[in-house]
Amino acid sequence: MKIENVPFELTDWTAVPETIHPGESGVAHWRTVQAGDVRVRMVTYSPGYLADHWCSRGHILLVLEGVLLTEIQDGTSHTLSQGMSYQVSDEVAPHRSSTETGVRLFIVD
Repeated sequence: MKIENVPFELTDWTAVPETIHPGESGVAHWRTVQAGDVRVRMVTYSPGYLADHWCSRGHILLVLEGVLLTEIQDGTSHTLSQGMSYQVSDEVAPHRSSTETGVRLFIVD
C-alpha cells in the first residue's frame, strides 16, 4: 500500500454513516472513509457473524474489542483478541472472518 495525495484529516467515527452488510450469518456494520486509494473502516460484526465470501484483498486489521476467527482458504485458522492485528497483501491468502460473540475492528485496505 502506498498512501499518496491524502491531506491530513481527522475522522469522527460517530459522524460517519453506517452501512450494513449481511454475512452468511449475522451482519457487519461498516463506517467507511475513503482517503485517495486507501479505504479506512471501523467494522462491527454481530455475534454469530460468518462472512459470505473468501476475501482476497489485502488488509491491515486491528481487533479493538472481542474475538475474531480468521480462516485462511488453505485450511489454517487464527484467533485474534483485543489488541491483536494481522496484515496481508492482495491475492496472498484468501480469508474469511467469523465471530461467536461479536467483534469491533479497525481495518485499512
